[in-house]
Amino acid sequence: MTPLVQASGLHVHYGASHILHGVDLQIRAGESIGLLGRNGMGKSTLIRSIMGHVAPTEGQIIIRGRDSTRARPHQVARLGVAYVPEGRGIFPNLDVRENLLVAARPGYDGRRDWTCASVLQIFPRLQERLGHGGQQLSGGEQQMLAIGRALMTNPDVLILDEATEGLAPLVIAEIWRIIRAIRETGVATLIVDRNYRKVLAHTDRCVVLEKGIVVEARDSAALAQQSALLTRFLGV
Repeated sequence: MTPLVQASGLHVHYGASHILHGVDLQIRAGESIGLLGRNGMGKSTLIRSIMGHVAPTEGQIIIRGRDSTRARPHQVARLGVAYVPEGRGIFPNLDVRENLLVAARPGYDGRRDWTCASVLQIFPRLQERLGHGGQQLSGGEQQMLAIGRALMTNPDVLILDEATEGLAPLVIAEIWRIIRAIRETGVATLIVDRNYRKVLAHTDRCVVLEKGIVVEARDSAALAQQSALLTRFLGV
């Protein structure tokens, strides 16, 4: 199956700092991929490169068979890739409904599977807070809203960067429930999260970065059995 997203031999620099060293990554339709590594290993840089926020200095990014190495973020979004950034980035001066509707658009092939009604069905807590401004929501509710807003673009690939960071345990459990439900709809996902055990349990494959280099790429179930390896690259 041709990947929806394929990064090949990516090198990325921030000034004199060489962050990514020849990274390869593939995301196929309906597939869930975990992106693991300690802080500062290049995970967010890889995501930002795919999304067009950072230009690679070498390598290629192909999205839907198109060379998207130099694509701008809005062009990547129009190809069906949605991004929930660390920090959420919701609009504080808009209420919940407005935050959702501002992102509403058909998918790449014209689908409108995700509407305001279907998003609120999967996020019942947001239904209760439709008229609340973004600044009035708790951190967990803001995260749900950020995910729901991304779904309103009807993506084929959803990228989640630290979706549970800083949240209470009960809210974290709810976020993972939502991620599982999204996965079951057939939307491909790329998940970054500090809880690597949860990532392994909710993905098909995982890629591990160490100092900007892919050091492991295998089925999540198989990787979960490699306790020594996980401790080496992900333990604290």
